[in-house]
Amino acid sequence: MPHILIVEDEAAIADTLLYALQAEGFQATWLSLAGAALERLQRESFELVILDVGLPDISGFEACKRLRRFSDVPVIFLTARDAEIDRVVGLEIGADDYVVKPFSPREVAARVKAILKRTAPREVPPLGVADMGPFAVDEERFQIRYHGQPLNLTRHEFRLLQTLLARPERVFSREQLLDALGVAVDAGYERNVDSHIKSLRAKLRLVDAAAEPIQTHRGLGYSYAPDKS
Repeated sequence: MPHILIVEDEAAIADTLLYALQAEGFQATWLSLAGAALERLQRESFELVILDVGLPDISGFEACKRLRRFSDVPVIFLTARDAEIDRVVGLEIGADDYVVKPFSPREVAARVKAILKRTAPREVPPLGVADMGPFAVDEERFQIRYHGQPLNLTRHEFRLLQTLLARPERVFSREQLLDALGVAVDAGYERNVDSHIKSLRAKLRLVDAAAEPIQTHRGLGYSYAPDKS
């Protein structure tokens, strides 16, 4: 039974979410403060976090930044603000979805199910380690090594790099890369692909400052360009 953590300071909203999630077969826990939630998440495993942006101790945005230092658990933001910049910021710091108040608890439960379905591990036969030039992809351990050095990648960074490496020189659009991440194209996440690529490049340069294995194709997308020297 998936365990969902609700972090919301308004008891009435939390109660409706608890009821809706439990009615869908989820186990749900409610906390009213971000600090307590971060401590709980360091001790206990949850499948998803529903996080209010306007919490009294720490903002939801700041709490998500801190959470991403130690966990890739999916996050849905709850907020009373509907500005595009808020939605983009929320997604760029690592959220998986963004729900504006007032909302239907059943809609939130449906979004929870959709995210858990997208992020569930896929049953595939073990493939071992695949060597791709200077890269070695270990799918069983969700690890990629570059020139023999393991890269410290987030879940999304791993999937993006794995997708690019699998088809050298093929140009992938942002929409195709979103599909590889299991993220709906209409989730407003396209710009976040650029952020992940920027982070990936920074981590690759720590190993080889001169190489540029990820190429940008303006107006089209990104590709992996093997070193042919």
